[in-house]
Amino acid sequence: MHSVWFGEFMGTLVLVLLGDGVNAGVTLRKSYAADAGWMAITTGWALGVLCGVLVAQAFGSPGAYLNPAITLAAAVSSGHYSMLALYWSAQLLGAFCGASIMALHYAPHWRLTPDPAAKLGVFCTNAAVRNPLANLFSEMVGTAMLVVVAASIFSHGVSLSGPAGGVGPWLVGSLVWGIGLSLGGTTGYAINPARDLGPRIAHAVLPIPGKGGSNWRYAPIPIVGDLAGGALAGLLLHFARP
Repeated sequence: MHSVWFGEFMGTLVLVLLGDGVNAGVTLRKSYAADAGWMAITTGWALGVLCGVLVAQAFGSPGAYLNPAITLAAAVSSGHYSMLALYWSAQLLGAFCGASIMALHYAPHWRLTPDPAAKLGVFCTNAAVRNPLANLFSEMVGTAMLVVVAASIFSHGVSLSGPAGGVGPWLVGSLVWGIGLSLGGTTGYAINPARDLGPRIAHAVLPIPGKGGSNWRYAPIPIVGDLAGGALAGLLLHFARP
């Protein structure tokens, strides 16, 4: 079971379970974390990324991408595209399974929460102000920042040997925390197509009481925007490489 595919699957599962878990804790009624706010959400997602990266590395994926946009950026930067399908399938399935476990974990709370939009927001993102071009740009910028800064963390420009052993995942988690605090208020900062699409599919198929629709009209934005941002960042890294 120790393989790149299984590492990406398990890491993305943990990332989404903990990330969507903090969404649920803050959003759903009768949760002890109810109404804890944006700081709790951004912190929970940052720690979810940290845990996901550690799990992915432990289970066989040393790169711990956990994100189709980061995987695409690495492919564009290196010129090697043969592993995209392998990584993307693991990441999407892991995100779906993580969201499904989260839904089961909070099972008694769904019926107590009357707002269908709030329930959907536990699983996936939406625009604070509906403007498709602006929303697409927000996702592109957030994802490009994720890729560029993450690459910088592990670059020789920061350290000849990269960050000290075990520090890298903490720095990446801090990066996601910073993106959430600074840029996340417009679209909920998916910055990861699997993180949005996998849970959105889970919301669509799971028997959640009073859930409403899954807002498929918005769904292309965190897919197209994130992949575009990743590809553009990958091009930058490709041409900037010494």
